[in-house]
Amino acid sequence: MLAVSALLSWAGIVLAGGPLYYVLTAGLGLGPRGVFLVGATLSFAGLAAFVWAMPESFIRLAEKILVHTLHPVHVLGRANVPQTGGALLASNHQSLVDWMLLRAAVGRPIRFLMYHGHYEQPWLKFWARALGVIPVAPQLGPRALRASLEQARAAIRAGELVCIFPEGQMTRTGHLLPFRRGLEKIMEGLDAPILPVALEGVWGSPFSFQRRRTEVKWPRRLLQPVTIVFGRPLPGHATAFQVRLAVQEAWAEAWQWRFRHGSSLSQRFLARARRHPWRLAMADERSGSLSCARVVTGAVLVARRLRRHWGSQERVGVLLPPCVPAALVHWALVLAGKVPVHLNYTLAADTLAACVQQAGLRFVISSERFLQKMPVQLSVPVVCLESVLAGIRPWEKMLAAVAAWFFPARMLERWLGGKPVLPRTSTATRRMATLVFSSGSTGEPKAAVLSQANILANIEQVARVIALDRNDRLLGILPFFHSFGFTVGLTLPALLGVPVVFHPNPVDARAIGELVRRWQLTLLIATPTFLQFYLRGVNPADFQTLRLVVTGAEKLPARLARAFTEAFGVQPLEGYGCTECGPVVSVNVPDFQAPGFHQVGHKPGSVGLPLPGVAVRVVDPGSFEPLPANQPGLLLVRGPNVMEGYWKRPDLTAAAFRDGWYVTADIARLDEDGFVYLTDRLARFSKIGGEMVPHLRVEEVLHELAGATERCFVVTSVPDESRGERLVVLHRLEESRLRACLQELATTQALPNLWKPRPDQFYRVEAFPLLGSGKLDLCAVRQLARQLAGAVATTVESGP
Repeated sequence: MLAVSALLSWAGIVLAGGPLYYVLTAGLGLGPRGVFLVGATLSFAGLAAFVWAMPESFIRLAEKILVHTLHPVHVLGRANVPQTGGALLASNHQSLVDWMLLRAAVGRPIRFLMYHGHYEQPWLKFWARALGVIPVAPQLGPRALRASLEQARAAIRAGELVCIFPEGQMTRTGHLLPFRRGLEKIMEGLDAPILPVALEGVWGSPFSFQRRRTEVKWPRRLLQPVTIVFGRPLPGHATAFQVRLAVQEAWAEAWQWRFRHGSSLSQRFLARARRHPWRLAMADERSGSLSCARVVTGAVLVARRLRRHWGSQERVGVLLPPCVPAALVHWALVLAGKVPVHLNYTLAADTLAACVQQAGLRFVISSERFLQKMPVQLSVPVVCLESVLAGIRPWEKMLAAVAAWFFPARMLERWLGGKPVLPRTSTATRRMATLVFSSGSTGEPKAAVLSQANILANIEQVARVIALDRNDRLLGILPFFHSFGFTVGLTLPALLGVPVVFHPNPVDARAIGELVRRWQLTLLIATPTFLQFYLRGVNPADFQTLRLVVTGAEKLPARLARAFTEAFGVQPLEGYGCTECGPVVSVNVPDFQAPGFHQVGHKPGSVGLPLPGVAVRVVDPGSFEPLPANQPGLLLVRGPNVMEGYWKRPDLTAAAFRDGWYVTADIARLDEDGFVYLTDRLARFSKIGGEMVPHLRVEEVLHELAGATERCFVVTSVPDESRGERLVVLHRLEESRLRACLQELATTQALPNLWKPRPDQFYRVEAFPLLGSGKLDLCAVRQLARQLAGAVATTVESGP
C-alpha cells in the first residue's frame, strides 16, 4: 500500500496542478524537472518501504507477473499436494526461476534448501531470509551440514512444506542429473511423504543454461508455457534412486501433455526453411548442395508432379537410399499431407512384399538408376523419378516457388492434394508421420505407427542434450527405412536447420572420409559395424573436424571404442533406441566441466541417461515388479516418443504395452545415477540346463581372449536333446588364432563352465549376415548356425 500511495502522490503532483503545483514551483522555486525528481524520490521511497515491510508480498507480485507474462503455468496432479501437514518436495532443476514457479503452482508457503555460497550473496540474502530459505553448506563440514538438514527436518515436523533440488545444481547437459542422498537424511525417521515434482518448459528461457553456458538470450517465444507435474506421494523411507525414478516419470507425463497439441511436421518444416532461406540445407555427391529455399521449392515441384499418381491414397511407399532426391520426395509427401513409408531395399522379396501389403501401398516411388544397381522385385507398380520429373517447364518452377514461399501451410497442403487440419491441435500432432518396419533381426518385421507428435518429441529430446549450434553439419548415411535414419538423419536436420550431407553407401569408407573432410562435417551418427569399416579405410586426417560420434542399433564394444578414439581423436558415445520409441531412448553425451561444476554425461559401458521426458523402469520379467539399482531385468519405456501401436495388429500392440509402458525385448540394469546398461536382448539368451546364458557376454569374453578389435565372433544357439539348447559360435579367425583362443577359453574364469561353447561348435564363415541398417541379422545367423551344425552332425553320424 505504501508503494501504491507513493505512486498516486507522484501522479497527483505532476498532473493535478493547482495550489500544490504552485507551492512546489513558485513557493519553493522548483521547475517541472524538480517536480519530477520529487515524485520519483517519493515513489522509490514508497516502493522500498513496501518491500522492506512486506517482502513476501512483493515476491508474490513478481511471481504473478512471471506466470502471466513469460511462463504461464499448467499444473497436473495438484491434488497430490497436501493441503495441511509437512512434506518434502523433490524437483528437477532447470532454471533460476524454478522456485518461483513452484511457489506459484502450490499456493502454500515453501521453504527451499539453498547452497550456502548463494545464500550469502548480499543481493540475495535479504530475500532468502524473508522466504525462510534453509542454507546448506557441505564445505563447512559434517556438523554444519547436519545442522542444515536438521533445520529442514524440524520444518517438516512442524507441518511446513520443504523443497529440495536433489540434483544439487541446475542441469547444463539437459539430462536429469543424479540425485544426492541428502533427501534420505532429511526424511530419516519422519512420518511425512516425499512428493516428486517435475518442471518442463523453462529450458531455453533466459533463466536456463541452454547450450551449456550462461548467456544473454531471448526466449524462444514470448509466452513459454511451463508444465508442472506433482507425482504420487512416496513414503518417507523412499531412497534417492526411487525418488529419481518417480521424478523422471512425472517429467515424462509433463512432456506427454506438452505434445498433445502443436504444429505439424509440415508447418515446422516450412517455418524453419522460410526463416533461413539461403542457409545450406542438404547435399550429396550427385545433386550438389541445396539451400533451404531450393529444398522447399523442389519438394513442392515434386509433389505437384506426383499428385496425379497418389490421388486419394494416404500412404505412399518410397524405395530410395539416403540422398537428396529421396529427401525431396519425403518432404513432398509431408507437405501434401501424405504418409511416407520408406521400404527396406535389403530385404528378401517375400519379406518386402509382406511389408508392402501390410502398409496397403498401391505404388512405390523409386529411381531407374537405383533399381539398376539394386534390382528389387515388387508386387506393386514402381513410379520412377526420372520419368515423373522429365520435361519440367519454367512456369512450373515459378509457380512452385511462389507457392513454397507465399502459401500458408494449410493452403499449400490443400493445393498439393492433401487434407489439411487446424494447426496446434491434437489432430495435427496425432496424425501418422510414418510406418517404420522393425529391423526383422529377431523375426518377421512389424509396422510401428509413429505419430507426428512422437517424431517431434524425440527430435526435441535429442536436440536438448546434443547441444547443436550453427557450425554443426551432419553426415547422413543411415537408411531412411531405419528409424534412427528417419528421425535423426532425415527429419531432425530439416526441422532444426542443421545442414546434412547424404551418402547412400554407409560402408564406403574412403568416400565417407572425403565427404567429412570436404564439407567440414562435425556430427557422425553410425552403427558399431560401420565404425569398423572406417577404422580400416578412413585416413585419420579426414575425421579431424568431427566433434561428436554417436552409435546405436547394436552394442558398442569397448575394444572398438578405444581403437576408434586412438585412431581419430574423438570418442564414440553409445546410445540406445527402439523402432517403437521414435527411436532414441537414451544417449551418452560429453561431460560438462566448469569451475566448481562437473556434470557426468557419459559412463563407459552404458548407453547413457534417458532423454528428457523419457521414463524407464527395470522390472522382473515374470512379475513385472520394479527392481532395485544394479539388478538386471526387463526394460520398460514411457514417454511422448513411444509409438501409437502396431499397424492393424491390436494383438501385438496389447502384448507390447503393460499399464502404459512399452515392453522392450532388452535386458538392462540402472545404476544409482540413472545410467542404463544393456545386458542383452531377451531373444539373445539360451536356456541351457535350466540356466539362462547371455550370448552377448560370451561374445565379449571371446573377443577379449582373441585380442580382436573388430567383430570376429557371433554367438547363437541350436536345439539340443540333452540340455535343451547348445551354443554355436560363428567366427572369422584364422585356424591358428582360433586354437590359441580356445586354449585360453578352457582355462579362463571369466565365464562359468556351462556358458563356455564346446570347441567343436565353432564354425568359420566369410562374413556375418547383416541387415541394411548394419545390425546383425539374428534370424539369418540362427539359420546359418543350424545349417552348419546340422551338416557336421550328419557327417559324423554317417561316418565309419
